[in-house]
Amino acid sequence: MENEFYRHYKDRVVPALRERHKYKNVHQIPRVHKVVINTSVGSQTDIKQALDEAKAELALITGQQPAETRSKKSIANFKLRKNQIIGAKVTLRGDRMYEFLERLIKAALPRIRDFRGVSPRCFDGNGNYTLGVPDQTIFPEIEMDKIKRNIGFDVTIVTTARTDEEAKSLLSELGMPFSDRAKKLAMASPSEGGRAGQVQAA
Repeated sequence: MENEFYRHYKDRVVPALRERHKYKNVHQIPRVHKVVINTSVGSQTDIKQALDEAKAELALITGQQPAETRSKKSIANFKLRKNQIIGAKVTLRGDRMYEFLERLIKAALPRIRDFRGVSPRCFDGNGNYTLGVPDQTIFPEIEMDKIKRNIGFDVTIVTTARTDEEAKSLLSELGMPFSDRAKKLAMASPSEGGRAGQVQAA
């Protein structure tokens, strides 16, 4: 069965992007290539225990077993040795990627206290976007009473877009709540702003 969020991309996002950017070829239309979720436990005193907990939490959130990440070089000031295990990461593609994006956008981000949207300034110049998540509790899959420590992680959304502008259009159409878009909605007329606010909150 086709993933619902992917079907939304095909049926709604693709036509909207084609109209906005006047793409002549369907292969020019940007898409999400992969999503990488990465966490570091290098600053923890009990690295092995922290790593096991981080891997378990990432597996629960993503539905995929994380891979361990290692340091590329030694840094004496941080007591870091080359090839030392410092964290874990998960690379999502296909259905799991779209399922994760849907949960991130529709369920997790709205659970952040006083949430006002994500920053539009976190693109890397090549059409990829990185979002910092302060802790894992924003995901509904996490049981609060079983958490032993907060685990922050980065979510990097790698797209096929050629520019940051195109990538932002893609993510906006997918529902990513950028903070500058929220400001524009707030400046709309009362009737328009009210309707837009309900859509965004939903």
